[in-house]
Amino acid sequence: MKKIWIVGVKGHVGSALMELLNLQSYELFPTDKDEVDVTDRDEVRMYMQRNRPDVVINCAGITDPQQCEDNPDEAYRVNALGARNIAAEAEPVNCKVIQFSTDDVFDLNKSFPYTEFDVAMPNNVYGKSKYAGERMIVSLSTRYVIVRSSWVYGIGKDFVNTVLEAADSGAELRVPINQIACPTSAAELAKVIKQFIDQDIYGIYHAVCKGSCSRYEFAQEVLRLTGKTANLVPVDSDHGMRPKYSVLDNMMLRLEGLEEPKDWKTALADYIKATGGKG
Repeated sequence: MKKIWIVGVKGHVGSALMELLNLQSYELFPTDKDEVDVTDRDEVRMYMQRNRPDVVINCAGITDPQQCEDNPDEAYRVNALGARNIAAEAEPVNCKVIQFSTDDVFDLNKSFPYTEFDVAMPNNVYGKSKYAGERMIVSLSTRYVIVRSSWVYGIGKDFVNTVLEAADSGAELRVPINQIACPTSAAELAKVIKQFIDQDIYGIYHAVCKGSCSRYEFAQEVLRLTGKTANLVPVDSDHGMRPKYSVLDNMMLRLEGLEEPKDWKTALADYIKATGGKG
C-alpha cells in the first residue's frame, strides 16, 4: 500500500485527489497549512521523516495573480521555497515528488499551443514564482513529476464560482475576451495524477482538458449549462497580469500513451451536474 502525502489538501486539486484516492489502495496523509507549513523546512522535514511517504503531491501555492503582484515575497516564499523544502526533504527518504505548476510560465505571444518542450518565459510574479518552484524541484529531486495545468476549477472559490455568484446576485461581471487557455476540471486533473502515482513516470507534463476558449466563452458555457443569466461585460484584459494566450498541449501524455483529460465542455458539464450548479 503506497503512502501518499497530499500537501494543500483543502484546495481544488487536493480535494479532488482525496475524493478519487480515498477508497483505493493508498494510505493517505492529507495536510494543509495548519498541519504543515511548506515554508517551514523544519516542519516539512519532521513530517517527511516521521511518515516516510512514497509520494508527496504538492498542491500548496498562492495562485491569485493579483495577490502575487501585491506580495511578491510571500509568492516566492510559498511557490518557490515551499517547493524547495518539499524536494529537499523528499530526496533523503526516496520519496517521489509531484509538483503543480501553471500555464502562466508561458507568455511568449504565441498563437498555437505550448508543449513541454517550449522554453518557459513568465512575465508576471505568479508565473515567475511557480517557475522558480519548478527549477527548485528539478535541481533537488531525482524522482519528480511537474504538472502544468490551467484555469483549474472545483468545489470552492474559483472562476466558475465567481460566474455563478454574479448570476445569483445580478452583479455586473467584467470578463476578458482576449485571455485564451484551457479550463480544466480538478476531477479530471486528479485522474492524471493517479497515473503518475501508479507508474514509474517522471518529467514535466502538461495536463489540461482538451480544447480552449476565452474567459468570456468559459463564462457563457457555465451560464448555458446552469440555465442562469448574468450581466457579463466583455473586456480586453490588461496584458501583464495574465498571459493573453497560454493554451497548453498535452504532448507528453500522448507520447507516453497516458490518458488525457476530457474535452473542457464535457468536463464542465460533468462538474455542473455533480454540483447542481452551485459551484
